[in-house]
Parts: sequence; structure tokens; C-alpha cells
Amino acid sequence: MLVIASPFLMEILFFGTNNSYDLGLKSLEKSLSLLFFPLFIIGNYQRIQFHKILKAYCMGTTFIMTFFFVRFIILDPEHFFKYLNGIHLWEMGYVFSDSIGIHAPALNMHLAFVAFSNIYFLFEPSNINENKWFKIRNLTLFILSFFFVLYVNTRMALLATLVGFMTVGYFQISKRYSFKVIFKKAIITLILSGSVLFLFLQKDPYMKEKYSTQIFSNMDKVGKLDEINHPEIAVYSSFVTRLSIWKSAWELSLKNLPFGVGASDGKTELIKYFKETNQIFLTKYEFPTHNQFLDYLLKFGILGPIVALLYIGFIAFMGFKTKNPVIISFFFLFFTSNLTDDFLLRFDGIVFSGLWISIFASYWLQQKNKLTVT
Repeated sequence: MLVIASPFLMEILFFGTNNSYDLGLKSLEKSLSLLFFPLFIIGNYQRIQFHKILKAYCMGTTFIMTFFFVRFIILDPEHFFKYLNGIHLWEMGYVFSDSIGIHAPALNMHLAFVAFSNIYFLFEPSNINENKWFKIRNLTLFILSFFFVLYVNTRMALLATLVGFMTVGYFQISKRYSFKVIFKKAIITLILSGSVLFLFLQKDPYMKEKYSTQIFSNMDKVGKLDEINHPEIAVYSSFVTRLSIWKSAWELSLKNLPFGVGASDGKTELIKYFKETNQIFLTKYEFPTHNQFLDYLLKFGILGPIVALLYIGFIAFMGFKTKNPVIISFFFLFFTSNLTDDFLLRFDGIVFSGLWISIFASYWLQQKNKLTVT
């Protein structure tokens, strides 16, 4: 409970470093769920039905996304058919996410979790003897969830999804049950997911550019993005932009050691630093840190990244203790996502991680105490 609540407890510890107590309380309020989730969920861990909750979450999220996708086609056909015809594909995932009211990388982090969880249920031993309609349902849920990951199309989420697929496949095959059935399912799943990916690559030429040349373009312009013509178009989502932000965040963090600038002042001080160092592009778009470990270093000083690593690393500990591929894949997803973004800065990222870490902890405690909860 203390590990899960550690970001909240750290905000209390460093509350006095905030320039504004009102903004400090607002920042503290965002992480309050990290105190209540472990208290109520882990406090009743014997009653938590991990697989039922996960399955309901995956089905619900996939159905909700299907509704939003159909709504997007009906209410915004101009954008949809423009993307269908290969025009302005660089904005596709962000426009679709904005129509729902959520930031694209945050949305795709949820969708990646759903995608590799759906493939987990597809391979789960308890589902092998289901009738054909349940099998078709599980396969449809998997294909739809993978489609949505590709449609929103953010790099780290797609990487985490593919790693999650491999992790689930490895753990399920290594259980050595009904190898013939598992092999058949693996082949079918591989063909279907490969077909979805192939169709996207054929219909989305920008995807090839995004995952190849664009990632590492203009690497000689770190900290000098204003020398690039139209950086909004050329490097808005490139690695060089992240590196320029990280460089500034690191320099500012070193100036404010050992206790940081305060939980509510991290982004404000970083934008001020962009302005002081004449970085017009970064100042204009007011980029946050885009790295959770650097964000905590800037806000809380030396203790910050240690607590971030403890909080995220606890997921890996539980995953390997339970030998559950979904929890291990969730760790990889959340860890890599926070290397290029700062999801403990966002309310949805805090709630998403706090809720599932508490559920994972309950599942681990059940196994540890040899309880059977279906």
C-alpha cells in the first residue's frame, strides 16, 4: 500500500517547496486516488476477481472504442475519408483521440493493455473448451483492439503491444497444455494480426516514414529546433524534440538539486527555462517533460526518480512473482510509456496505473496466501 501511495506521499513530503499552495493542493488532489485504491482494493484482496475484472474491462473498452469509431465516421466523415485516401495521415490518431477527449499516447496506452490482454484470454486454458461463438467473440475482440492501437498509431504503444503479444505467447506455450490447440490458435492469430498490420502498412504510407526516417531525423539540432524550417511539421513528434526537452529538463533539474522546484511548478519552470534559453518552438507549444523520471527529478530532486522507479518497478516484481504475462506486459508498457511521456503528471495516467497495480497486488496476495478466486 505504501509503494502504490508513494507518489502521493512524496507530494506531501515536498509540499513546502511549491510556490503556490493552491496549485500544490491541486497537484496533490490528482494523486489522491493512489491512497484510496490500495486501501479499498488491497484491503479487500480476498474478494478481487482478477480475471473477471480484466475480461470485463477489455470487453467494455473494446465496445466503447467501437462506438466512438463509428461515431467518428458518422459525425466527421470528412476527416475519416481523407485518412482513408491517404491524406494528412500524420494527424489521424490525434484527431480521432481528440474527438473522444483524450490525448493520443494516453489513449493508446489503454488500448495496448486491452490488446495484449485480449490475446491472453484467447490463449487462456480455461477458454480452450468454449463453444465456437465464444471463440469467435474472443478473436473479434482481439482483432478490433489491435486495429484501434494501429489507428491511433503511437510508437511506444505499438512496441509495447507487440512485446505483450510475444510475452503472452511465450508464457502460454511454455505451460505445455494441449500444444496442438495452442499451436493452431497461434497460427490463426499470427495470420490475422499480420494481415491487419499489413493492410495498415499498405494504406498508410506515412506509417513507414514515422517508424523509420522520421524518428531519428535532424539529430544534429538537439537544443536548436528553431534552426529547422517549420519544426511543427518536420519534428513535432520526432526523437530530436524529446531530446531537446530532456536536455533542458536535465539542466534545470541540476540547478534545483537536491529538493527540486515543487510538484506544482515543474512544467511552469520548464517553460520559463525554454524562454530563458531562447527556444521559441518549445516555448510556443509549452511542452511538458515527456519523461516521468526527469519530471520527478525536476519536481522532487534526488528522491524523485527513485520513487518513480520503485512505483513502476513494483509492477515487474508482481508480474514475475505471479508468472502472469499480462502483468509483465503491463510493466513493459507503463515503463516504456513513461520513458517518452510523463503519465504520473496526468490524472488519467495516475488513476489507470493506481487501479491496476492495486488489482495486480490483490492477485499476487491471493497466490501468496494460496487463495482461489475465480
